[in-house]
Amino acid sequence: MSADAVVVGSGPNGLVAAVLLAEAGLRVTLLEAGERFGGGLRSAELTLPGRVHDMGATVMALALASPAFRELGVERLVEFAHPAVAAAHPLDDRPAVLVHRDPARTAAGLGADGAAWLRGPGATARAGSPLVDLLLKPLGPWEADPRAFAAAARFGLGGALPATTYARRAFRTVEGRAVFAGMAAHSLLDLRSPITAGYGLLLSALAHLVGWPLVRGGSQVLADALVARLRVLGGEAVSGHRVRELKELDAPTVVLDVTPRQFLELAELPAGYRDRLRRFRYGPGVFKMDWALDGPVPWRDPAVAGAGTVHLGGTLEEIALSEAETARGRHSPRPYVLLVQPYAADPTRGGHTLWAYCHVPNGSPVDMTGAIEDQIERYAPGFRDRVLARHAMGPAALEADNPNLVGGDIGGGLAALSQFVRRPVWSPAPWRTPLPGVFLCSASTPPGAGAHGMGGWQAARLALEHRRSRA
Repeated sequence: MSADAVVVGSGPNGLVAAVLLAEAGLRVTLLEAGERFGGGLRSAELTLPGRVHDMGATVMALALASPAFRELGVERLVEFAHPAVAAAHPLDDRPAVLVHRDPARTAAGLGADGAAWLRGPGATARAGSPLVDLLLKPLGPWEADPRAFAAAARFGLGGALPATTYARRAFRTVEGRAVFAGMAAHSLLDLRSPITAGYGLLLSALAHLVGWPLVRGGSQVLADALVARLRVLGGEAVSGHRVRELKELDAPTVVLDVTPRQFLELAELPAGYRDRLRRFRYGPGVFKMDWALDGPVPWRDPAVAGAGTVHLGGTLEEIALSEAETARGRHSPRPYVLLVQPYAADPTRGGHTLWAYCHVPNGSPVDMTGAIEDQIERYAPGFRDRVLARHAMGPAALEADNPNLVGGDIGGGLAALSQFVRRPVWSPAPWRTPLPGVFLCSASTPPGAGAHGMGGWQAARLALEHRRSRA
């Protein structure tokens, strides 16, 4: 097929790259191996007919905060639904901690740790979009007010710490430490590792800055809107087309929404670059579950019912132990569980649908259904009685459905300090490959995981620069 540019893979990064290249006037062809576009943005009826479940991303804070999606006018493409409570963290012997859009309201619920919350996540939120833009463009290009760089320096002082260290220094109460641990555990890292505090600070701040919304109707709606935008611009989008070799593609510009493993299979690469890609490390996997319920989850603390996202795992010490076990290649009997109840914000998904996952060693074959449901029952006795149907996917099933999820790794690669910028290789522009006109844009490139599209934004920018230089 002949085009000015071919984009392979239609996850958030591939979709952003395709639309931006088309907006620049290129004839773009988007190729997707699956039957539906979207990658981590797909939705499907996994349990019962009419029940809409998101296959991957549901909570879209990064989409609202992202410079890439702002450039595309994402809020004009889809409708975002905000839950009454951004996130909740239940505890065994006391009320749940609630993270509200209003930082002052959140701080009020933390009692003695309220001021500490305002000095940490609250200050990050007050720095606003200029700081978030810098964090989502760790290698530039930067066009920011000097105050944003100062805010980034302040963020780095705390964000570079392990989450356990930050939580114990910043917070005095069980509640403050626990809610921060639940935020930081999104990193899929041992919470004693450097930079895990940064994940907790950024995600907490986004709850205040843009909220933790869902796309009304399911994440697939966003993917379909971007495909429709591409077609309006004259681009072509083809699903069910698996690219097996780069030489199949007749285009001077190629953007690949794939991880290093797939890139190594697609192309003949220079030996040095190939060896560096082979050293790329994938992170822990996840075990994901979806449920159709006959009513809302019966939380012991009724306030949790209003939360779009719920972090289950108890205290800082419990969550840190669970994540340390995963990092060692073990399975925690009481895993940290990230749970999303879409019905708290979006009633259009066919009823009370729910999903959750826990972290497991990469490629784990262990069925974690019981452990996940036990953690839900711990805070919502009688939960299992509400289940009409359940659907489970371990690492092997997740990778079979989406090859970018190598070993069940939803982050596109280990997000530890050693690989935070070296994604997938050390380079001032890691989206560029040694092959002329070929660029990478998956979550294996900076800034990493999340439905922000920034890998696609960076790859499209470099591809357009390359074309201008050749012209």
